[in-house]
Amino acid sequence: MVTSAHEGMHRIFQERPEILNPVFRVLGVSLPKKATVDAVATDATETRPLERRVDTVLRVGPSDGDDFLLAIESQSRKDLNKQSSWAYYVAHLQAKYNLPVLLLVVCQDPGTAKWAAGPFDCGTRDWTAQRTFPLVAGPHNLPVITDARTASKNLALAVLSAMAHARSADSDAILEAIDCALQELWETDPETAGYFYECLEVNLGDTPAAKKWKEIMSFVTYFPGRGTVRETAYLEGKAEGQAKGQAKGQAKGILYVLEARGFAVPESIRERITTCTDLPLLDAWLARSLEVSRAEDLFAEGIDVPEDSGGLD
Repeated sequence: MVTSAHEGMHRIFQERPEILNPVFRVLGVSLPKKATVDAVATDATETRPLERRVDTVLRVGPSDGDDFLLAIESQSRKDLNKQSSWAYYVAHLQAKYNLPVLLLVVCQDPGTAKWAAGPFDCGTRDWTAQRTFPLVAGPHNLPVITDARTASKNLALAVLSAMAHARSADSDAILEAIDCALQELWETDPETAGYFYECLEVNLGDTPAAKKWKEIMSFVTYFPGRGTVRETAYLEGKAEGQAKGQAKGQAKGILYVLEARGFAVPESIRERITTCTDLPLLDAWLARSLEVSRAEDLFAEGIDVPEDSGGLD
């Protein structure tokens, strides 16, 4: 079954394709710096009773050669059924698109990575009809990135490194380096930084690194009173959200009292009450709603309103 953590592993390839170059270098596959990367339909189903779906399929267009397809699978454990599925993916995609196909399996566990490397044979009677050689990325070949400057230069690779080494003794240092890089990036590109923060939060799962990342992301350790843009935005947003919630509750109370007393509440009055964000004014209206003779009198001049009636606006 595909989970959000499983899906997030592949989005990093689709949305941040710059990761392909350093990963290919690690795997010993030549790929120029300039290449186009496009997502390809992942449905490899041929007959209705049997559904086959590749996690991610990318069409890579190198600047110095012919296009090829890169099928990407995320594997958390050994699965004997995969060896036939992977062979099918490669054969089907090659036939469908008439392009060479490479299969990349991303693993988090060294044992799974060793198994996933194959090769996986299809044949009988001492004859091999097809042999599948997956490329494998995992803790055995992805670099351990613990330097913040190195992480800043290639955040995508650093994040993938953190996922691959999530169960190693180096995971804390990797995450701390990424956090430093992301805090710096947040000042200029909060959207990209937010993507990587979320990517790690989703993909670390129940690993030891997940606990460390939650500590980093927590208010106490992540917002230590440094006045950063992210800290200020968080505090302001939290306060505004609380105030809006209180205002909504007060408005609901005012309308309840008026209606309970049998007053018809015109739409114009209802809108004025529900759109008000001035908490002291709403408090005064609530008190007055118990005394007025009709809903219109709620806004009569002479209403007692506290002097410090500052709202959200």
